Amino acid sequence: MKERILLAVVVQSHRAAWTPEDDAGEMTELIASCGGQVVHTVFCKTIPPRAGHMLTKGKVEEIKALCTAGGVDCVVVSCDLKGSQQRNLENEFGVKAIDRTQVILDIFARRARSPEGKMQVELAQLQYLLPRLVGHGQEMSRPGGGIGTSGPGETKLETDRRRIGERITKLHRDLKEVTRGRQVKRKKRKDNEVPNVALVGYTNAGKSTLMNALTHAGAVTHDSLFTTLDSLSRKIPLPNHREVVFSDTVGFMHALPHGLIEAFKATLEEVAEADLLLHVLDISHPNFRNLYQAVNAVLEELKALDKPTVMVLNKTDQLQDASRLKEFQRITPHAVGISAFKGEGISELLLMVEAMLPEGTVEIDVLLDPKRMDLVHLAHSQGDVHEVKFLAKGIRLKAALPAKTAGTITRHAGNAPQG
Repeated sequence: MKERILLAVVVQSHRAAWTPEDDAGEMTELIASCGGQVVHTVFCKTIPPRAGHMLTKGKVEEIKALCTAGGVDCVVVSCDLKGSQQRNLENEFGVKAIDRTQVILDIFARRARSPEGKMQVELAQLQYLLPRLVGHGQEMSRPGGGIGTSGPGETKLETDRRRIGERITKLHRDLKEVTRGRQVKRKKRKDNEVPNVALVGYTNAGKSTLMNALTHAGAVTHDSLFTTLDSLSRKIPLPNHREVVFSDTVGFMHALPHGLIEAFKATLEEVAEADLLLHVLDISHPNFRNLYQAVNAVLEELKALDKPTVMVLNKTDQLQDASRLKEFQRITPHAVGISAFKGEGISELLLMVEAMLPEGTVEIDVLLDPKRMDLVHLAHSQGDVHEVKFLAKGIRLKAALPAKTAGTITRHAGNAPQG
């Protein structure tokens, strides 16, 4: 049986682009992703704010009456709560009360599969719970299970601050090792001149579906939020036969808790270190502009907003109004419309990736006409010349050159002699 949720949507005047109804819709999806069902939605203005409860006295009484009437297992508040506010609301309502971050952490705990993903989720959960501990030796676990209880809470970890602090320190240390391992792999790819293309986008934009369409990687796909937590990388050749690595990443969302960004730093470094970003946007979504801005806000926090980016306008097969596609393509020079689910537009996308990537280096070993010393000079000026040998049949040139330069020279060359 699904847990019955009363959703308290806090109306935040400073977020005009996101309406309270938008918040309610997204929170309802988040709650559904961790097995809950919203049975009541109450919109709450926090003016004047109450430091001890977040919600006004009138709204607390309204929600309390709904809880007392029965049929409510948990109250979810759409913003972040302090530990004292959470406890005060639980005392008022007589049922469990949790905030938005705790719902997101619950989803992450359910979705993490790899050891790295589980470590990152545990770190985020412990950092969230540590300042909320009250008393010494109190259990972290909540009775009865349900939303907000996945992860450390279910294992009844001791909540001694020192021990939790030690666990957080160990997780940081272990994740640094993961980061070092990723750095070694990235360096090896760079040494081999294999570019890295990172997929970014709002949660449920279709990144994993696109990853499968590009690489046949078998990434898990569902029509739900935060399906992908574990980074996935695959190497494929582009149409010009240049090999690149595509990396799928965790989905973003508006007001993504900073603690999650910090905990998932090892995974999100794939974004910061990428040669090219594919910003996947659900162009069919009613609030596609808000989703676009929300992803850019996270990219800015990751210091990756200025990276070369291809806008991938996904779900064109669900698009009712083609004008929004044209609007984006008009204001964004590098944008391509696709349907990852149907495999439409993938060829055009790969050609754009090919054009956007920094030029790679090509090794050549060619035989030039003896009169074409200009091509030898071109090679010296543009790249790294390994050998120039004057033979009876011509000039043997061995060099590492930018792809365009290599193409120019090889068009005027014959096959190099063996040996």
